Amino acid sequence: MEEVLTKVLDATRIYDSGEDTFSLSKERFFDIGGVWVATMQGESLPVKSYNHVAFKIEPDEYDSKLRCIRALGLELKEGRSRVSGEGHSLYFYDHDNHLFELHSGTLQERLRRYKQTTE
Repeated sequence: MEEVLTKVLDATRIYDSGEDTFSLSKERFFDIGGVWVATMQGESLPVKSYNHVAFKIEPDEYDSKLRCIRALGLELKEGRSRVSGEGHSLYFYDHDNHLFELHSGTLQERLRRYKQTTE
């Protein structure tokens, strides 16, 4: 998980509990663009699913993020069909079966596009 967070999402590790367990298990905290992300040691997910966490990337970051994901040997998942104007996504699993999405569009762009489709 740390490799995905630091190499793909440019996170900075800000805390490591080491052998201490102040919570339910050993934990590490990361900063991803001002967002606190906490990870805890545990078992891998038993199966892969579409449940995921999405992060915004700039359109010009798409190719470099794709190269990084491939260099880490992570499994890419085929993206879903998109309507024009919605942006582009990279979906990939980490080694514990967590699914991530890197999306080049914004929430405002997506909502505007969805509204156009319903009118």
